[in-house]
Amino acid sequence: MAGGKRAVPSGQSLEDEVAGLGRKLGLNVQRQVKVGRRLWGAERRIDLVLTYRESRRSIGIECKAQAARGTAEEKIPAIISDIDAWPIKGLVVFAGEGFSGNMQNYLFSTGKAVAFEDLEAWLRLYFGLD
Repeated sequence: MAGGKRAVPSGQSLEDEVAGLGRKLGLNVQRQVKVGRRLWGAERRIDLVLTYRESRRSIGIECKAQAARGTAEEKIPAIISDIDAWPIKGLVVFAGEGFSGNMQNYLFSTGKAVAFEDLEAWLRLYFGLD
């Protein structure tokens, strides 16, 4: 199952893994970057912003992990919509066995999501890394 081969126990663990991958690829990693407010006034933060210093190209990443069926899946459509309001391109990175097949299909259909197991290849292509 996509997103489930390498189980990540929590969103924080997934965030740590993605940050480590970004550093391994030579990217600048910022955490919890404030990008304004939501409609109801709550602060909006991006889990990670990865930047390639040479091109100054950036991408914001939201990390979602779900080991078993639960509420993380319910938040996904709002997150996908929220990404459209960001001042930079955004991506949801997801991992865990808890995402239903229907939710995985939805994520892939948006063009704004990638399973953690596919992230390194995706980042290499996006940033033009060897």
